[in-house]
Amino acid sequence: MKRLFLCLTSVLCTAAVSAQPSPNNDGTVTFRYKNDSAKNVQVDVQFCGRKDMKRGADGTWTVTLGPAAPDLYPYHYIVDGLNVMDPENPQYFPNEGFKNSLLEIPSTAGSLPHDIRNVPHGRLEYIHYFSKSLGATNQAVVYLPPRYMENQQKRYPVFYLISGTTDTEEVYYKVGRVNYILDNLIADKMANEMIVVLPYGNPTKLLNAGSDAATQPQTKFGGDPFSRDLIEDLMPYIDRTYRTRADRNHRAIGGFSRGGNQALYNGLTNLDKFSYLCSYSSFTSTDIPQVYDQSAETNKKIHLFWLGVGTDDFLYGNARDYMEFLDKKGIRSVKELTNDKFGHTWMNAKYFLAKTLPLLFNKKASEVAMKEAKPAPAATGKEPQFTPGVMARLFPRPIISPEYDQQGITFRLKAPEARKVELWAEMLLEPKPMVRDTDGVWTVRQDEYIFETFRYCFLVDGTPIADPNNMNLSPDLGFKYSISNNPNSPFNFASMGDIQHGRTGYDVERQEAWYMSAMPQTPTIPAFIQLIPGKNDTMESWFKVGGADAIADRLLADGKTKPCVITTSNLEFMRQANMPQMPGFRVRTLKADDYPTWPQRRRALFRLLIEIGKEPAPSFGGFGGGRGFGGGNPNDNGQ
Repeated sequence: MKRLFLCLTSVLCTAAVSAQPSPNNDGTVTFRYKNDSAKNVQVDVQFCGRKDMKRGADGTWTVTLGPAAPDLYPYHYIVDGLNVMDPENPQYFPNEGFKNSLLEIPSTAGSLPHDIRNVPHGRLEYIHYFSKSLGATNQAVVYLPPRYMENQQKRYPVFYLISGTTDTEEVYYKVGRVNYILDNLIADKMANEMIVVLPYGNPTKLLNAGSDAATQPQTKFGGDPFSRDLIEDLMPYIDRTYRTRADRNHRAIGGFSRGGNQALYNGLTNLDKFSYLCSYSSFTSTDIPQVYDQSAETNKKIHLFWLGVGTDDFLYGNARDYMEFLDKKGIRSVKELTNDKFGHTWMNAKYFLAKTLPLLFNKKASEVAMKEAKPAPAATGKEPQFTPGVMARLFPRPIISPEYDQQGITFRLKAPEARKVELWAEMLLEPKPMVRDTDGVWTVRQDEYIFETFRYCFLVDGTPIADPNNMNLSPDLGFKYSISNNPNSPFNFASMGDIQHGRTGYDVERQEAWYMSAMPQTPTIPAFIQLIPGKNDTMESWFKVGGADAIADRLLADGKTKPCVITTSNLEFMRQANMPQMPGFRVRTLKADDYPTWPQRRRALFRLLIEIGKEPAPSFGGFGGGRGFGGGNPNDNGQ
């Protein structure tokens, strides 16, 4: 154990460190990155591209760039040819591949739609549901409006909002900030209250490589895994679990980039389910039977058909052609063009959201927008067109890492210029050397702890780097490690089968996480567990790395524990509500810092839940709601 602590300390002490970028009074931004061993460092930030940094005497690399307009910009450092996230910035861009940090240049007086203002904020829930069409468990994020918990009889319209290629279900929340945009609009009475569902647009990536669904291309539309899951599994789950208004007049669908294509295709082929359609920086098939050739009927069914794209977007030519196609077919659509938001970017995505959210589920406003819509801009012949070659350049085939099988895990990293690459994993006593092939790909095989969930990174000539091909990142306050989570593990959601799942909610105002397990039909007092994050953890860590929700779901489904509430809150409000006077009420506590690694923390939680399962069930004396509880349909089956 002493050697383990020395290994952990050594990696953290030699890791490159930096201070978060600091916006200056003149609108410029100063970037700082400390790395004694680097020979060349650049910063790549969306408002000005790639720029060289200069090294100071203390090993700190700096550059001042701008001025830049207030907004939220992705950026990363390039250290001796390899992309590196800012190790001191807690805000990052969730993605299957690239690893970017997020720079926020604040506005004055809350003038940006996504500014975090002092208004009531909605609730974010992370859900898991068994998808019969996928044959596995899928995931999504759900936004509930600020007053959702207050009136248990009120039902809400639903907006299904899909992210782009390589994005995860978190991107419209963490980068697109749909929750804050909608919070502000609702507070200003400029948008209706609604539920927003953020699906994962590429669910086949969650599946085992050998499954039938995993082999289908994600760019295929019509009968594809995403579309089938959306219509056959996710939408019924949402209507079953939340208080929705489940009809076409109260459903909208939209998305960015590939997500816009998915949204339009599924919306147009299911006009009995959707009447509000939004495309942000995208287009879709021009061959959809009984839609384009029956314009009068189609126009009657669509309350809002909204299309936005930047004229400097690499998809502009295709998107403009689609707008013109609709005009020629006599199908009405609203068209919004920009030229100042850096093309195919989330600056545009946020802007388009702010434009469309006030129109959703507002028939009068959307009809005015449709009547005032202008025709597509005339073609110049110079518009960029999206081709397979452009796709290959923007999204090259990734290296598979980590790659799991029944005997071990293979980790890979492409670093042609590196002199030495090692695998660091939190339960290994020392870093493991990796071997380079003729293509500059470094490889190592791990045949221990293969079914554990653990943090790891690559040490490239001494610089820690997250695995660029692993979308699972540990949400730490400092350096973001990658997470190894074997899909064959009994505590991996995708392999759990058709079981009931609880819901995990994040309170962004109080920085608290709440999980409530599936509850039985017979009222019962759940067990309460307080999980205290470690000194470098966030409110997400016990769930995304510790797997608290997955462990509880699995053990409850197996009959080895009892219904429970797990939270990072101090539960003070429950003590104030005299909950200890209820028969059998008690709070169990686990402190992350009592255990040096996440595998040990997970095992401690596992043992605690097993102990709870052996205890006699307390008599029910009435269980009231509170912060973090409730919110399902009156006839909810507890899923």
